[in-house]
Amino acid sequence: MAEIRLLLVDDHSVVRSGLRMLLENEDDLILIGEAGKGMQALELADQLRPDVVIMDITLPDMSGIEVTQRLKLAHPQMAVVALTIHEDQQYFFEMLRVGASAYVPKRAAPDDLIAAIRAAHHGDVYIYPSLAKLLVNDFLVRAGEGGLEVTVQDLTPREQEVLSLLAEGKTNDEIAAELVISPHTVARHRENLMGKLGLHNRSELVKYAIRKGLIKP
Repeated sequence: MAEIRLLLVDDHSVVRSGLRMLLENEDDLILIGEAGKGMQALELADQLRPDVVIMDITLPDMSGIEVTQRLKLAHPQMAVVALTIHEDQQYFFEMLRVGASAYVPKRAAPDDLIAAIRAAHHGDVYIYPSLAKLLVNDFLVRAGEGGLEVTVQDLTPREQEVLSLLAEGKTNDEIAAELVISPHTVARHRENLMGKLGLHNRSELVKYAIRKGLIKP
């Protein structure tokens, strides 16, 4: 497994210490630097060129949102994983808007953070399930307001249900059990709705929403 070089940005040394121990247990994750302030993070990113930056939003000298924006402008190839106590849509949408590839609350399980790091490194998007609902709901609301090429009327009620469950990270079998339909039917609905949106997976749905300006910060 290829190594993923990480820069950790958080102003609490205790948090950094705990995350350091967590990351050291993963053979492919290599922590190459730590920063407690935004400016320090930008300087270390220039010097160390990490693959993924784990970014807190609340920093003493500037917000993690501003740091992420400046980081992505200077180093577009670097992936940013937001790891924060904030779970409201303002911070969530702002971090996506400035280029974060993943958004994970600090209450999440360690496996969620590890999955987010690996997904971001591979060019995918990882959104914590409870927050993914915000993105899908915003997509559907704005579609209903006529602000999208694809409107909510273009998706059947069942397709909308499948879309929401997909965004929560559920598998075809889990969706089938919840909606009391067969996995084959779920697959057909998924194929139809992604075809209407011109997408192929959940990651592309999030990227499409960002690219088309479907997110309202």
